[in-house]
Amino acid sequence: MSRPASVEAQAAASRLGRLWQSGIIFSAASFLTGIGNLAFQAIIGRQLEKSGEYGLVNTTLGYVGLLGLPLLIATTAIAHYIARYDFHGDHARLQGLIAGCRRFLFRLTLVGSLAAIFLAKPLSDFLHFRAAITVAALICVLAGLWGSLVAALCQGLSWFKRLALIGLLAMLLRLAFGGVMAAKFPIAEWAVLATGVAALANLVLLYWRKDLARPAEPVSPWNWDLVQFLIVSAAVVGGGYCFTQGDLLVAQRNFSLADRDAYSAAERLAVALPMTVGPLLTVLFTHRSKAHTGAALREQLKLIGLYAAGLICGWLGLLLLGTFCLKLIGRNTPEAAAMIQPLATTMVSVGLLQALGMWALASRWVKIALLFGGLGLAYWITLLCWGRSPADLLRIMPIAAGISFVALFGFWLIAMRGNQPPTPPEMT
Repeated sequence: MSRPASVEAQAAASRLGRLWQSGIIFSAASFLTGIGNLAFQAIIGRQLEKSGEYGLVNTTLGYVGLLGLPLLIATTAIAHYIARYDFHGDHARLQGLIAGCRRFLFRLTLVGSLAAIFLAKPLSDFLHFRAAITVAALICVLAGLWGSLVAALCQGLSWFKRLALIGLLAMLLRLAFGGVMAAKFPIAEWAVLATGVAALANLVLLYWRKDLARPAEPVSPWNWDLVQFLIVSAAVVGGGYCFTQGDLLVAQRNFSLADRDAYSAAERLAVALPMTVGPLLTVLFTHRSKAHTGAALREQLKLIGLYAAGLICGWLGLLLLGTFCLKLIGRNTPEAAAMIQPLATTMVSVGLLQALGMWALASRWVKIALLFGGLGLAYWITLLCWGRSPADLLRIMPIAAGISFVALFGFWLIAMRGNQPPTPPEMT
């Protein structure tokens, strides 16, 4: 009996090793994608000269993220389950689950698309968006919803090289469409639509459609365990949105056009810190969803260390080169330059919070995951209530994010020092 167990352990270690390698490739490719996205900011920063248009692009993209949250929650949960089956090598059940999840996600995407259409108008009125930008945002939401389905399947199956290819193609499409259309039509709507066009990169997965369409009896992913995990995923994904993009909605609602432009320029540079190293969290989530102990735990702690080191290095670089970066995107104003330091400091805390939240979710530490979601909601409500001007918002953000990180980190340490929770039963 020991020999089969040993062989199975070696196979599992081999799968985790391949995941680590492809994950690092994905992270490196995503760094190039991040540079391309900075180039996109430089293009629209120079082309959209009319006051308020540049800021409107970025606040609209934050709004797009808000409408896409329900499907992102579901795809995060599905990626976790696919990763568990893939790790255990149960290929028959895995193919059945993939078939069942495809059906579930397809239906959910249809429902999400309809919900986005109905919610677009009232949310746009609340956030003071004009009608044309609402239409552009809705197109991006619908394209992004279908792209999320692709990302869930790729992440759960550890297809990080394919995800890297999709990310690079999306960046090139965004640059090409955004550059041409922003030069010809220097208004926010066309720059926003570039994100929707970029979602067409997901069609490249059709090349591997046979890997996703192998004959199998669909296995329904629905059971009480999945329902619970969806609730916890909602807390983590929703909290993560509040921490990373909630301030853009506050700026859209409360700031003048000029203030919104300056804030948006500094915010895009600051949020690039967690976004640049964010792919490491994608790898971490999949890795930890597969295994929790032994060599796997050591590898996961290495990923956390790399992620934290990347955040700190980026923070130092932005403090030193913030003015230069603002010049690159054509938005070097005294107002924007003064915002770099508090925003960058905030995003370091936010990035670390995201790492702990994703760790807790993959580990199924329910209480810590729910705490993360609660802290994120409290953070956003605080900004919305007291962030009436850029000065007020920037005074609150570093403090609120720092307090949230200290609170969550304390509970995370307690959980790490305690006994690991038992692995939940497999789906039936």
